[in-house]
Amino acid sequence: MANKIFMIMTFIGVPLSVMGSLMHWPSTILFVIYCLTIIALASYMGRATESLAVIAGPRIGGLLNATFGNAVELIISIFALKAGLTGVVLASLTGSVLGNLLLVAGLSFFIGGIKFKRQTFNIFDARHNSGLLMFAVLVAFVIPEVFSMRMSEGETLSLSVGISIILIALYLAALFFKLVTHRGVYQSESSGQTHEEEPEWSKMKAIVILALATIAVAYVSENLVHTFHDVAKSFGWTELFIGVIIVAIVGNAAEHASALIFAWKNKMDIAVEIAIGSTLQIAMFVAPVLVLVSLLFTKSMPLVFTLPELVAMASAVLLIIIISNDGESNWFEGLTLMAAYIIMGIGFFLL
Repeated sequence: MANKIFMIMTFIGVPLSVMGSLMHWPSTILFVIYCLTIIALASYMGRATESLAVIAGPRIGGLLNATFGNAVELIISIFALKAGLTGVVLASLTGSVLGNLLLVAGLSFFIGGIKFKRQTFNIFDARHNSGLLMFAVLVAFVIPEVFSMRMSEGETLSLSVGISIILIALYLAALFFKLVTHRGVYQSESSGQTHEEEPEWSKMKAIVILALATIAVAYVSENLVHTFHDVAKSFGWTELFIGVIIVAIVGNAAEHASALIFAWKNKMDIAVEIAIGSTLQIAMFVAPVLVLVSLLFTKSMPLVFTLPELVAMASAVLLIIIISNDGESNWFEGLTLMAAYIIMGIGFFLL
C-alpha cells in the first residue's frame, strides 16, 4: 500500500515540480511539492538500497543505504552553498546528526521494541562507532569553534580545511578497517540474519532505479533551495530551523524509512548501521567535502557551528553511546532518544 502511494506521489510530483519551476508558482506551494517529491523519490532509493543490502550483507548494505541516503543531503547542500546559504548548510548537517542519532535510531528502537521485547545488534560495531562519534563531533567539530575565537577568518578557514582532510582520511581508513582488514573478525549472534529473504529487485534493477532517483532528486533539490528565503519569511521560520529540522528530515528520508523497515524485521545490525553509520558519514565525509567544495564558490564555509548546534550534537552523541554500548535495545530506550529530539526541535524552533 505504502509503495503504491509513493509511486503515485513520484509520478505526480516530478512533473508538477518541473511545471511549477517553469511557470514560477508561489514559493510556499513549490516548497511543499518539492519536499513531498523528494520523500517519494527517497522511498525508491530506500527500496533499491534495501535490495542491495539483502544481497551484500549488513555492513555493506548499511553503508550503501547511508551513502545514497546522504547523497540527497549532499546534493541539497551543494546547491545551498552555491546560493551562499552557509548557515542553512551547517544547520542541516547538525539536523542530520541529531536526526540520525535521536530520531532514526529512536524510532527504530521504539518500533522494533514494540514487536520484540529485546533486540540485539553487534556490540563490537557499537563500541567501534562510539569512539568515531566522540572523535568526529566532540573533537573535530568543537576544536574549530574554540580556536576560531582567537583566529582571523582566513586562519579559521585554513584550520577547517586541514581538519576536513584529516576527517576524510580517517573515514576512509575506518571503511578499510571494517570492510577489509577486520571484516568478519567481530561477529555478533545476529550477524547471520541478513540473507533470510529474497531481495525485492535484482542487483542491476536496484542500481538503475537508484541512479535515476538520484538524478531526479538532484533536479528537485536545486529548485527546493531557491524557495528557502520566501518560505522562511512566510512561516516566520529561521534559517537555523529550516536547516536543522526541515532540510535534515527531507534529505534523510530514504534512510529513515529503511532503518524502520529493518528494525520491524528484527534486523537491528542493519538498522543501527544505517542510523550511526550515516551520522559518521555526515560528520567525517559529507561535512568535510562540503567545506572543500565551498572553496569553489564566492562564499566559503568554515567548519564552525553555533554553540546551540554544538551542544545539541554533543548531547546526542553522549546519549546514543550510553544507550547503544550494551548491544541491546528496547522500546523505552527508543522513546528516550525521540524525547531528546523533540526537546531540541522545540529549542531550535524558538531560538
